[in-house]
Amino acid sequence: QVQLVESGGGLVQPGGSLRLSCEASNAYLASYYIGWFRQAPGKEREGIGCITKGDGFTNYKSSVRGRFFVSRDDSRNVAYLQMNNLTTEDTAVYYCAADLVEGACLQTLEYDFWGQGTQVTVSP
Repeated sequence: QVQLVESGGGLVQPGGSLRLSCEASNAYLASYYIGWFRQAPGKEREGIGCITKGDGFTNYKSSVRGRFFVSRDDSRNVAYLQMNNLTTEDTAVYYCAADLVEGACLQTLEYDFWGQGTQVTVSP
């Protein structure tokens, strides 16, 4: 089974950028559909972006479209979430997830494999 580890979180000022990484082990990431999710304190986990395997089509939650970009480098077994123009509303723990089967890619129930999450804090 694939194992996922996120990295790249941290503290950033509003308007700043971060790039999160999701490194896969024990399996080839190329076989998986990838989703990125986040969970803010007191809120449900929400899907923010996803990328298909093969052709690499992406989809985004409307509130992050144009600011966040999902990509993948299957040769390195890594997926990325580039986050630009961050606001305090983006503060959350960010997770990557993977599944072998294509589904509603921003829905948590579609994914069998999850990383442990990385904290992103946007603060002046």
